[in-house]
Amino acid sequence: MSEITGTAWSGRHRAKDVLRSEIWSQLAQQGAALGEPVGHIPSFVGGDEAADRLAQLPFWQQAKIIKCNPDTAQVPVRLRALQDGKKLYMAVPRLVQEKCFVELTALDLQQRGLEPRAAATHQGAMKHGCLVAFEEMESIDVVVTGCVAVSRDGGRTGKGAGFADLELGILRQLGLVQPDTPIVTTVHPLQVVDSSHLPMLSHDWSLTWIITPNEVIETQLTRSQPTGLEWAKVRPEQLESIPVLRHLKE
Repeated sequence: MSEITGTAWSGRHRAKDVLRSEIWSQLAQQGAALGEPVGHIPSFVGGDEAADRLAQLPFWQQAKIIKCNPDTAQVPVRLRALQDGKKLYMAVPRLVQEKCFVELTALDLQQRGLEPRAAATHQGAMKHGCLVAFEEMESIDVVVTGCVAVSRDGGRTGKGAGFADLELGILRQLGLVQPDTPIVTTVHPLQVVDSSHLPMLSHDWSLTWIITPNEVIETQLTRSQPTGLEWAKVRPEQLESIPVLRHLKE
């Protein structure tokens, strides 16, 4: 079995740790990563092309509200959402604030003399966006999530911290995400693996679409999405550090 690259999130699932290490190594060795991939949702060569390909799909064109992860890999997707006139929600990393999402619109940015590109990065979104709590949010039309590895049947894994599944569980519990809401990612082709290498757990959300720079994959889901939070899987440190979890628990 391959050697595991240790990160802050290692040790929770050995098979996924091994898979992440393999993907990070391949991206680095083949020059497909932009910057250091290890420990991150990896930015990849062709990210702009993947975002453009996503923007041509009917469900994206019809969407008014996009929720996107804050990772650098999805800067092109966040930029495209703003350029296309959509309302964009980006999670505050680790959900540590009471108002744990940033809301952005191109119209608001324009009224303040700002270009969408200024707010597409994580730092720019935090600086120029408006912090909102879950109860202030509108129903989400498309969810974009960052991945380290994916499979054509909808399997996915991130860095191993579990925040993407936690966010989706909360959004589903609050009725902001529905069972048929498209769950999408943009990745490099090297990040697409056989489903036998990517185990999915009961609280894991599956992808409905995978977009690479040269391919659109509509996944064939064989499992149902979670119906909300699976409290048995919420770790004590998450309950302690994430205000909205404590409120929902109460």
